[in-house]
Amino acid sequence: MHVTLHLTNACNLACGYCYECHQKAYMAAETAKKAALLAAGKGQSSCGIVFFGGEPLLCRDVIYRTAAACRDMENALNTRFHFKITTNGTLLDREFLDYSKKNRILIALSHDGTKKAHDFFRRHKDGRGSYDQLESVTEELLAAHPYAPVMMTVCPETVGEYARGIKELWNKGFRYFICSLNYAGAWDKGTVSQLKSQYSELAEFYYEMTCREEKFYFSPFEVKIASWIKGDAYCHERCELGLKQISVAPDGVLYPCTQFAGHSSYAIGTVDEGIDQAKRQRLYAQSRGDKPECSGCAGKQRCNCTCGCLNYQVTGSVRQVAPMLCTHERLILPIADKLAARLYRQRNGMFIQKHYNDMFPLISLVEDKTGKGGKEK
Repeated sequence: MHVTLHLTNACNLACGYCYECHQKAYMAAETAKKAALLAAGKGQSSCGIVFFGGEPLLCRDVIYRTAAACRDMENALNTRFHFKITTNGTLLDREFLDYSKKNRILIALSHDGTKKAHDFFRRHKDGRGSYDQLESVTEELLAAHPYAPVMMTVCPETVGEYARGIKELWNKGFRYFICSLNYAGAWDKGTVSQLKSQYSELAEFYYEMTCREEKFYFSPFEVKIASWIKGDAYCHERCELGLKQISVAPDGVLYPCTQFAGHSSYAIGTVDEGIDQAKRQRLYAQSRGDKPECSGCAGKQRCNCTCGCLNYQVTGSVRQVAPMLCTHERLILPIADKLAARLYRQRNGMFIQKHYNDMFPLISLVEDKTGKGGKEK
């Protein structure tokens, strides 16, 4: 099991689409340690710890103490801890980059692409955009973490910058893009049409990069291609609400996913008392159950409609699918399928290895570290 630690609700930014309440609550290091112990369980060989916020770099001391405590526990628990932090990047500095590299803490950067798109929502509390601050840390971040992923949020107000933003970040050196829509945004026919156009442009870019044997991970396409290749097996890789990963609020209360944190009716335990398994299973069953609006849909086995977190964010219920989520899934599936079919018909080596060889991530890592495949050491 993996655990997301909401170290604080506080943040130095005031992003327009953020769902956090930004109350100044902070997690104690002892609470974080208890959460790690709970997640590691008994006999689990690997456990992921995500430092989350608000802005987690406001809590560096807790990060340092938690990572040290987990390293001390590894032998006793026979568990290997893996760390990741999701940050807005404005507080990144050489000290933390050096620390994260030494302690193997992957840094995921929240970045919305172009300056126009990024500064539209990702602003300081006085209204200043945060894009320019990230320009100074991007090169150092990628030097320390070449695999650092970008976490991008696409909104109806910024959708026209989507493809341009991915390409600009690619040119800066990023290769891994975890992109999601603001499903609660004011989407309409015009912005949905723009989204379709942007995905078509990105499909061409994906095709070009794949033919060049460049390593390019673009989550909206990757998950849909995987859903076709894996078929029924993919159903078990969709949202596993509260089963594989739990979120821990600053006060130590456990929740099934990030956007439920602080909503007491969805609490599933505490770090002291453990997980309420009955409630956990009940929420999971509600999330996975058939939804009336999905009846008769040919794509529901490949759809993200089971994501209780997204549904709850927009509709207030894990049982009711967010309307824009449904629209998005219907829009992207044919684009991703056409792209995959095009590459498969050509028997593109990079595509085949990436999507049909389970060892590809390991092979790719070895290639990059040894300088093979045209990459520098």
